[in-house]
Amino acid sequence: MSDEDLALEYIDGNNSAFDLLLSRNETKLFSYILFMVRDRHVAEDVFQDTFVKIIVKLNEGKYRTTGKFSAWAMRIAHNVIMDRFREQKVENVVETDEENDMSNISLSELLVSNVEDGFVRTQVLRDVEKIMNKLPDSQREVVFMRFYQNLSFREIAELKDMSINTALGRMRYAVINMRKMAREYNVALQME
Repeated sequence: MSDEDLALEYIDGNNSAFDLLLSRNETKLFSYILFMVRDRHVAEDVFQDTFVKIIVKLNEGKYRTTGKFSAWAMRIAHNVIMDRFREQKVENVVETDEENDMSNISLSELLVSNVEDGFVRTQVLRDVEKIMNKLPDSQREVVFMRFYQNLSFREIAELKDMSINTALGRMRYAVINMRKMAREYNVALQME
């Protein structure tokens, strides 16, 4: 069953459908939240608040199967994060600094054909992460959502409340900037 079907099953009273929805989406959702708030304890609180809101919205019949469930859930998480930041009167959601080095991104899911390929792949991805940290916040966030969370540009646009063209434009400028920095720092961004 798709996530969308499971959401409808839960609305119809099947509580185990929600458990499956949670297990399918928790890693992606938690990694997004952690990326945004940069604090594991805060991320855990936001994660719980997000799933409470998801349950409430499902029970109120506010879920429509017009898009992916995961994008809908991420939009709710984004709103919970924004509400939390508004409450704390924080102006910048994502700042580029040395503490925000994206080290929470797991490289263990990558498949490698041999040990040497693994070392090369790991080094290239570390270099990419370092370069990503130097991007402007808006570009870095789009790159993260596209390549580390596998969201489509449509999902990114919906999640960030922007047009698809804006999302594409930010990605385009991010790629241009990353290539420029790779040349400047003499970093190879390709895996042979």
